[in-house]
Amino acid sequence: MTKILYLFSLLPFRVLYILSDILSFVAYHIVGYRRRVVHENLTSSFPEKSEKEIRRIERGFYRFLGDYFVETLKLFSISEKEMKKRMRFEGMELIDEAVAEGRSVTVYLGHLGNWEWVSSLPQSVAPGTTCAQIYHPLENKSFDAMMGRIRTRFGAVNIPMAEAMKRLIGWKKEGVPSVTGFIADQAPGMNIHLFLDFLNHETGVYTGPERIAKFMDSRVLYAHISRPRRGYYVMRAVKITDTPKKEDIFEISRRYFAMLEQNIREYPSLWLWSHRRWKRTRAMFDAYHGDKAADMLSHL
Repeated sequence: MTKILYLFSLLPFRVLYILSDILSFVAYHIVGYRRRVVHENLTSSFPEKSEKEIRRIERGFYRFLGDYFVETLKLFSISEKEMKKRMRFEGMELIDEAVAEGRSVTVYLGHLGNWEWVSSLPQSVAPGTTCAQIYHPLENKSFDAMMGRIRTRFGAVNIPMAEAMKRLIGWKKEGVPSVTGFIADQAPGMNIHLFLDFLNHETGVYTGPERIAKFMDSRVLYAHISRPRRGYYVMRAVKITDTPKKEDIFEISRRYFAMLEQNIREYPSLWLWSHRRWKRTRAMFDAYHGDKAADMLSHL
């Protein structure tokens, strides 16, 4: 399978985008891949938008989903030069300054734009910088290994979520400043410590990245994503805080989700609307934890 995907990745972008157009047409018009979920997520997130506007965003999302697939496929073979041209990073001085001072950096990302291409970050920071990304291992071992291969092509290190704290503490003890990316907009289980307003929903969120940032006393950044045109992305680093230990509890998480929502409103078709982000409600959380619910929401 990997060899077949590699061969497909050798196709030029113009051919891959034709394939993307076909895939998105099939997914949207023929198969109807998660159309109900996408439509419900959009209408509940943007109640101020008309049905016509919702449909426009919806169609744009499916076109982007096709692009995401072929662009990620391209990671098997894309050259460093081509990658650097198509995935541009701005504000890298915020990372280089911190690393030069011996400080680690926590980077918050969302499922916005082609987050897989952000793994090329090591090309755009000071040489020798240790860059890592936290991820959930996939159940399919072969597919997990394949994704691990493309995510590390440009020098980034993959860290399973269960090993994140151990690995980062190890680097800290060794005096190795690290730059670690967290995709923090996924739906958590019932081990929730914070609900906040996000896209017109009461949303349970992960607070682990905030806990790690405070422990590491790292510079905390948000990865703002834009897409000037098809096949080209820009990640701009925006400072959330330089003093995580001094921030009020959950303040970092709140700032991240406020920045992410604004970013999504700028590029609404580029967020992953097909996942069931709000499947676990506050009512479910309260019923699950009972008398312990309030205590759960009082600490990181």
